[in-house]
Amino acid sequence: MARRLDSIAPRPIHRPRRLRTSHVLRELVAETYVPASSLVQPHFVLPQPQDRQAIESMPGIERLGEEHLLRRVEADLELGLRSILLFGLPEPAKKDPRGTAAAAPDGAVQKAIRRLRAAFGHDLVLITDVCLCGFTDHGHCGVLDRAGEVDNDASLAPLAATAVSHAAAGADVVAPSDMMDGRVAVLRTALDQAGFTSTGILSYAVKYASAYYGPFRDAADSAPGRGDRRGYQMDPRNVREAIREADLDHDEGADLLMVKPALPYLDVLWRVAERSRLPVAAYNVSGEYSAVKAAVARGWLDEAAVVRENLHALRRAGADVIITYHGREALAGDWL
Repeated sequence: MARRLDSIAPRPIHRPRRLRTSHVLRELVAETYVPASSLVQPHFVLPQPQDRQAIESMPGIERLGEEHLLRRVEADLELGLRSILLFGLPEPAKKDPRGTAAAAPDGAVQKAIRRLRAAFGHDLVLITDVCLCGFTDHGHCGVLDRAGEVDNDASLAPLAATAVSHAAAGADVVAPSDMMDGRVAVLRTALDQAGFTSTGILSYAVKYASAYYGPFRDAADSAPGRGDRRGYQMDPRNVREAIREADLDHDEGADLLMVKPALPYLDVLWRVAERSRLPVAAYNVSGEYSAVKAAVARGWLDEAAVVRENLHALRRAGADVIITYHGREALAGDWL
């Protein structure tokens, strides 16, 4: 006589599903959270105070003059979004080979910093991008030599001048994104000598020459006029190089380190976060944002679910800080 199957089949002793049976129980044992305090919302600042411009390749994101920016930031503060990253756009006629408008005291970012600080005090963390690409007439992140190549050492002084001008306006943290060798040490020295010893440096320590930056270059009008940035941004195939870059910026005086882009480089983010003693930021870049928006517009993805999963993945991989264009929507929609 055949034995009954249920009498001989072993029953599982360990049942991980026991901790998944209800939403409340899943929340109780959840390992990863993304608090509002960890999010940074980027903004593109126009030189005309009353102007605003949609960005076709980044649905939901606009270039804003300072008047509109103030209202946008005030609404975001109500959501708990207390940190922002500013990118400035100059008047097109003010672009030149050295990007001198980047350091102008009356530049769009500098004026916006002063207005935001006056309006919100230190309830708002003001981070500013330090780079020349949006201010040069050739679109590269540094000064070019006679052969048309980026001259690393000649680029350091204008970058330092830009950082000091942001600090003088009231920035809490400056974020060099140019990927010039030695720039963190030069910025730290320049800031300290100018008396801005409390101004932090968030280094774009690990910034890859990525195909995910296209929409950003539309937004910031910063695409190179010729060539590309592979000579100074990192090779996407390399991770040991990323560790070296992060170590160098740590030793030069960075206060935070960044990995950019975020989602295709979770392994790199993990490696940097495991090794570093500094807070680590991940930049959920424009191409990642726009790809989600495009799929959502076609009904292919659930935006809230995908954004939640993406941001949790970044946090789980080691990001203390997440720079994301989805921050406002994630908080307003209670997606996290």
